[in-house]
Amino acid sequence: MSTRTHTLVTTFERDAKTLELPWRFTGREDELELIRRSLTAGHHGIVVTGPAGCGKTRLVTEAVRGGDRMRVAGTPETRHIPFAVFAHLLPETVSLHRAVQILSGVRLLLVDDAHLLDDASAALVHQLAVHGRTRLIVVAADGVPCPGAISRLWTGELLPRLALEPLPHEDTEQLLAAGVGAGLEQLTLNRLHHLSQGDLRLLRDLVDAVREHGLLIRLRPDTDEWAWRGPVPVPTTVRERTIHALERPRSDERRTLERLAFGEPLPQHMDDFDLRILEHLEADGLIRIDDHGTVRLAHPVHGPVLRAAAGRLRARRLARTPAHCAAALAAESAALTRRIEQADVRALPTPVGEWLAHEGAPVPAEYAAARARFSRLRGELREAAAWAREGLRDAPGDASCRTELALAAAQSGDAVAAREAVRGRPHLGGSAAWLAVARGDVEGAALEAFAEQEAYALYDAVRLGAPEKIADRLPADGVFALHADALARGDGPALDRAAAALEERGFLLFAAEAHAQAVRAHRDPRAARTSRTRAVALARRCQGARTPALSGLVLGELTARQRQIVTLAAAGLSNRQIAEQLTLSIRTVGNHLYSAYARLGASDRAALPWLVELPDAQPA
Repeated sequence: MSTRTHTLVTTFERDAKTLELPWRFTGREDELELIRRSLTAGHHGIVVTGPAGCGKTRLVTEAVRGGDRMRVAGTPETRHIPFAVFAHLLPETVSLHRAVQILSGVRLLLVDDAHLLDDASAALVHQLAVHGRTRLIVVAADGVPCPGAISRLWTGELLPRLALEPLPHEDTEQLLAAGVGAGLEQLTLNRLHHLSQGDLRLLRDLVDAVREHGLLIRLRPDTDEWAWRGPVPVPTTVRERTIHALERPRSDERRTLERLAFGEPLPQHMDDFDLRILEHLEADGLIRIDDHGTVRLAHPVHGPVLRAAAGRLRARRLARTPAHCAAALAAESAALTRRIEQADVRALPTPVGEWLAHEGAPVPAEYAAARARFSRLRGELREAAAWAREGLRDAPGDASCRTELALAAAQSGDAVAAREAVRGRPHLGGSAAWLAVARGDVEGAALEAFAEQEAYALYDAVRLGAPEKIADRLPADGVFALHADALARGDGPALDRAAAALEERGFLLFAAEAHAQAVRAHRDPRAARTSRTRAVALARRCQGARTPALSGLVLGELTARQRQIVTLAAAGLSNRQIAEQLTLSIRTVGNHLYSAYARLGASDRAALPWLVELPDAQPA
């Protein structure tokens, strides 16, 4: 691992005895509630499908925790033995009819890995669903052959189907916070999510390997955040899970995969390879070719696995160095700047810059500032701060990086960090308005925005709720002017349309703010609730954003007791703590929160900070 001499390196240690304990279940609250509802009166169960490793089994286990149920699971070894998975529940010789009679008395049956069931067991599960006396939770993997009797559970509409996607980024962050037991900085979170692709088993294996190799370090003495820099450790579990795909029978295919692995992070074009070999690898799902003809390995973890298998000396000879990446890094920086100027910040791949940061190599301040600004405009505030700090490590006085750090901190409600970022240079371009917000002076912040000339800084006046003086100074045909005009007219539907246009261009935080402003502008309560729901959903993706437009949205719609309980919940108190403080039962607190969530359009506590203005919170 390459580190800089002034970087504080403290190794993260954890008691080895705790490493094998299950991580606390977190995320997927909506899916959890859906499964639980499928087991209530009038419902016969549910089928849960999804890619391998996405957490299907853990989800359904959590959904039935504490309840009376029986569990069976298919295995590859027994898929040709009739009624194999039910052997402990049925006589040695039994007909399908008799098996249905015996198991009809089971209240709840959980069938895991149903794609591996033998035909007789699959038929039994299907018949139990037909008769409807046993509630069923059936779990099956996507992308693999499945017995027809199982697939007909949902295609024949006997049971509803919940198709799980890989764990999304926001839920991965929650899971890592619970599993690691320490805060991870944003670039490390992004790296782990990218490598695992939402596969929870792979994520666990990678985290364990990083910890066991002592790769978690504290980059700054003033924070409890830990970072991972350096190469990807490849544990045996990961190697064993990928070897069947990567060990090709043809040596030319193996060499092509290895060439792609050692070419990372630089793009490679299909014209530089034998097209017949690429066709075979693409058919087997090992490579991807984009519209520009760029070839990459299909899964991010395949590159590290191939490099690890090549041997240390060969890897040292073939691996890329930062010097090889200068031209590609400049191209990435130019692409980021161009997209910002075009008011289009939809996701843009930046593999070279990310590789430099992940390896611990110096990141040029110019690139870091562009990457930070792009992230901030997308609403990725913690990521923006992380990129700004990467640039400041080797250029501590860089004005652009310090500005981005201040803006990200101020829009996250961290007034202290915002002031620290511009200490000694309080008038860094574009930061004055948000420093005023951090001081609690929203009116003064709007005046600061009026004085700006640059479009994004000028647009801050719209975000701060004062569009009147600047609507005609924004590009007339642009999405920012659309937002300004709608807000100036107090037009709720137009604000929602502006929010949709902002979201389409990647401005998630701006879209959340426009929806939040629409809540106050709508005359129709139903339209206001829809806008609020959209604002909350977008704000949850903005990494802790706390701006004036997002604060205090809907407490007025709650009863006095609900407002009291929701405010305490938003401050981080558990149901038990709230009950003790207000002299209520825990059940009463839970009921009030449930009713409040329904009115707020929220699903859990994670949404509350964007809805509630905490009494002791910074106004930003």
